[in-house]
Amino acid sequence: MVSHLSDHRKGLLLTTIGGLALSMDIPLIRLSSGDVWSVLSVRSLATIVVALAALIVIRRFTGSLRTTLPGWIGLPVGLFYGLTTITFLLAIYYTTAANVVFIIALNPMFAALLSWIFLRERPALSTIVAMIAMIFGVGLIVWDGMEGGHFLGDALSVLASFFIACAITIGRASRRDMGFASLLSAIVPAAVGLYHVMPSGIAIDHPGWILLDGAVLMPLSFWCLATGTRFLSAPEVAMFYLLETILAPIWVWLIFAEAPSDMTLAGGLVLIVALAAHSLWRARVRARVMAAG
Repeated sequence: MVSHLSDHRKGLLLTTIGGLALSMDIPLIRLSSGDVWSVLSVRSLATIVVALAALIVIRRFTGSLRTTLPGWIGLPVGLFYGLTTITFLLAIYYTTAANVVFIIALNPMFAALLSWIFLRERPALSTIVAMIAMIFGVGLIVWDGMEGGHFLGDALSVLASFFIACAITIGRASRRDMGFASLLSAIVPAAVGLYHVMPSGIAIDHPGWILLDGAVLMPLSFWCLATGTRFLSAPEVAMFYLLETILAPIWVWLIFAEAPSDMTLAGGLVLIVALAAHSLWRARVRARVMAAG
């Protein structure tokens, strides 16, 4: 069925699935009730095991991994995905879930800027206007975080957003399938996590939740979102991380009764409205161009 879809629709389907799977990440991390380094190492190790098992199966049935692995260009992509995981996990422990996912929504702006600088993909005026609105929205959240003692977590969230954009932009530029680069990138956070837990050992109260996250949802999410760069522009792929921005605070509120502050909600609303308006405007422009052609 997927093979009959246009490239753009394939990209939309893959990134939608990836964004939905990603939205359950923070709730499962919270449900596991473990310290940050234990969660980081176990989650990452589970992803590595799944990635290696998938590679073994692919090698067995195809006889080669040449078209599966992206080659040397996958190394910087994997590094940035690995750094994203580390900063994202740390941010969850130093600020609220809503702050993390709203600030992560900056990644389309970073992706657009990086694409402009390195890929010569000049952003449209509507994209620049959306960027200004997003900076204002994140400014509200970070200001609130400074007053609430969450500045470190908010800063880590900004870094995670930037690292995601870097990975997406390089993947887009290469035109290679980066699905397994994103999965094998878990080697980086696994090494960092194990380094910190080795003296005292792993401490997770409910490991089943983090194994579900690392072995099922994260591999699915990473692979879908990384593969989406073959079919969509970097800013478009980045926007599907918004599904986590919208849904994760809802899951956390329903499960843990953790309600975001008024300022965080205001900043998040600015972000979501700016991105939604930008997406609708770009869709209208694309439709006019196709009709004129």
